[in-house]
Amino acid sequence: MRNALTNLIFMIAVTGIGILIGLSNLPGDWYDGLVKPSFNPPAWLFGPVWTVLYVLIGLAGARIWRRARRSKAMTLWFGQMILNFLWSPAFFGQQSTGLGLIVILPMLALILAFLWQVRRFDKVALACFIPYAAWVGFASVLNGALFLLN
Repeated sequence: MRNALTNLIFMIAVTGIGILIGLSNLPGDWYDGLVKPSFNPPAWLFGPVWTVLYVLIGLAGARIWRRARRSKAMTLWFGQMILNFLWSPAFFGQQSTGLGLIVILPMLALILAFLWQVRRFDKVALACFIPYAAWVGFASVLNGALFLLN
């Protein structure tokens, strides 16, 4: 029961904060006016993808919290989470593709470092972060393309 409660708290907190930050930093006219690369996904895709990813990120965080609270993995989890929550205000809030890139590249590095840290002791947390790493890798390329095109 305690594990389920920890999972729920992490998943609700991460998803809730992520949604609130997203809603307070909507793309708007500035983003609509940017020149987009051919691989830019449709706008409707971002909300559902991020919601699923936030649930997975929360579950991974809860698992590491229970197993290795004072570990390098937990520090990396919190570090990437801070950068994750800073990206929308940097990119959309400040309307800056460059600032977004400055945030997303270290975020990707921390996500990959987290994957490396948990690979041997928590396969579920590892599995939760693989789609997240893939999406943020793609988002980094997209952010870079938007920076270069605009």
